[in-house]
Amino acid sequence: MNGDIETLADLSKHYKDSVPADLREAKSFDWYLQEVYDDPRIARNAHQRVADMFDHYGTAYDEEAGVVEYLMASEDPIHDGENTFYGREVHESIHEFVNKVKSGARGLGPEKRIKLLLGPVGSGKSHFDWMVRRYFEDYTMRDEGRMYTFRWTNLTDVIRDQDPADAVVQSPMNQDPLVLIPQEQRDVIIERLNEQLDAPYTIRNDQALDPASEFYMDTLLAYYDDDLQQVLENHVEIIRLVASENKRQCVETFEPKDKKNQDETELTGDVNYSKLAVYGESDPRAFDYSGAFCNANRGLFSGEELLKLQREFLYDFLHASQEQTIKPSNNPRIDIDQVIVGRTNMPEYREKKGDEKMEAFNDRTKRIDFPYVLEYEQESEIYRKMLRNADVPDMHIEPHTLEMAGLFGVLTRIVEPDGSNITLTQKAKAYNGEIDDADDVDVKKLREEGESKADIAEGMEGISARFIGDEIAEAIMDSTHRGRSYLSPLNVFGHFEENLENHGSIPEDNLERYHRYLEMVREEYKERAIEDVRHALAYDLDEIQRQGEKYMDHVMAYIDDSTVQDELTGREQEPDEKFLRSVEEKLEIPEDRKDDFRQEVSNWVSRRAREGQAFDPQDNDRLRRALERKLWEDKKHNINFSALVSANELDDDERNAWIDALVEQGYSREGAREVLEFAGAEVAKSELEA
Repeated sequence: MNGDIETLADLSKHYKDSVPADLREAKSFDWYLQEVYDDPRIARNAHQRVADMFDHYGTAYDEEAGVVEYLMASEDPIHDGENTFYGREVHESIHEFVNKVKSGARGLGPEKRIKLLLGPVGSGKSHFDWMVRRYFEDYTMRDEGRMYTFRWTNLTDVIRDQDPADAVVQSPMNQDPLVLIPQEQRDVIIERLNEQLDAPYTIRNDQALDPASEFYMDTLLAYYDDDLQQVLENHVEIIRLVASENKRQCVETFEPKDKKNQDETELTGDVNYSKLAVYGESDPRAFDYSGAFCNANRGLFSGEELLKLQREFLYDFLHASQEQTIKPSNNPRIDIDQVIVGRTNMPEYREKKGDEKMEAFNDRTKRIDFPYVLEYEQESEIYRKMLRNADVPDMHIEPHTLEMAGLFGVLTRIVEPDGSNITLTQKAKAYNGEIDDADDVDVKKLREEGESKADIAEGMEGISARFIGDEIAEAIMDSTHRGRSYLSPLNVFGHFEENLENHGSIPEDNLERYHRYLEMVREEYKERAIEDVRHALAYDLDEIQRQGEKYMDHVMAYIDDSTVQDELTGREQEPDEKFLRSVEEKLEIPEDRKDDFRQEVSNWVSRRAREGQAFDPQDNDRLRRALERKLWEDKKHNINFSALVSANELDDDERNAWIDALVEQGYSREGAREVLEFAGAEVAKSELEA
């Protein structure tokens, strides 16, 4: 048998190794008390455990963006990167969410607030909420995230009317075993725990037992003449508690139903009618702790489309958040401990925000904006992730395809800049980090301007990554049906053009503007396609090196106010200003900024020399691009661009050489032919117009 095949024994062992060793074990209360003394974090509340969870999976600081990234979101270690998040704005939102949880862990107030994720459709807020729930489940399976609850045992031995089916009853609210200790004695324990605790928060627990457990405790204490030790030793077992959304245990997702059928018992629980005949109507044992708040206790409550709930229904959240209690009908109040997260889209938020009767609810929410990604290269990574996670046909994604799709999405999301000194496309490039030192662009000012002009925040409107991803998928399948093995920007642009009007989430008033943005993206792609073809047709490493050395010789002479030896005559001459400007103009460096650029490249060369590195223009992106473009200008007059459009007019060997050069840049052979024809037609047209 092949040794790589997993046998049933292997699978069984892997499973057993993956579950906590004490998952099925029942322990004594005395054991638990000792465990808590040894590791006080076991007794953390929900906010503290969730806060520690984010740090447990690791953090990284992105110095360039100035953002803390949590690896569970930026790398997704437990799913092998399948659910990673991209974009500075998104990681800022995640960091803000974590800060709210950490503030709540310290008792600073947010523990009594609903964390409301606000964003447009398809911004990733629901997926982030899903990720937090999955990681919380995983964390509670680990030793670092362990928690415990208790169950009542041997109840029929003492309580005469106890249903034999209820001889053993797990804590209905999965409460921490410390709540079994009366508050005065519990405070002594907690004080000692905090003396040993190495954490930025302190352990707190002033919860009352849930009504059913309180009934059992009172009855048993009466039986044992208030001997708490007898009660705990004879009738309480400590068990490991693992979060599971499927089991509705410490993790609960609440979805709004039909407005006419909303019932508060969905949140707070209801009478257990099957027990009424056994215990009677007013008996706390006849209550069914199946409400969403009950199920979420000790963990996470997730409210999907929270603001779609009726105003009256939302009042239950006031007690749950501010007082950390729920008040079911026909049952005493119940203490809860959970991180309450809500999600909502923009229309519902605007409606509730303008409702004066919702003032109390709004005051108990902490809004966390969850915008679209505003860096188009980061946006393109979302589509790459989509393709990685799917069974994609044998399809080559051509250079610039996903980036241009991302650029289109970003253009619809950012606010058009004031003034005429920068275009919308340039603003998108600035947000993407494409700023040369000589460029007069203040990104911080652009962001501030965008925030001030946006309705709520920049990135909260526009086309979603979901729409763009759907169109990329359609373009892939369309290419497959047509027998094409590559996907290019031109394919994707065509699908955008056809389907903008057919997408229900795009307001009709925006269509004309979005079509204009699509033309901007076409223009940007045209420039990139021509640049790639330039590289293929005119690239000459030796010539670029020679021209680069000549440029630097003349720059150094210009800065030092000295002369340069003429290559042909050997005579000393003044720096060739015409040659210098012919290079610099390829980067659109104006006359009044030439000294800055020359000093910049001079400093770069000097720094490399001190480090013992030889001059190579390939290592300086700006200088390389300038030299490539100059070389193109020198050679393009010898190229028949019209011939690029027709294979019949071009020598096969010459065309194949150009195609090979494009393949080295990442194109497929079919995609290389397309971009040759496209760029050739565009350059030929511009040559004629000139």
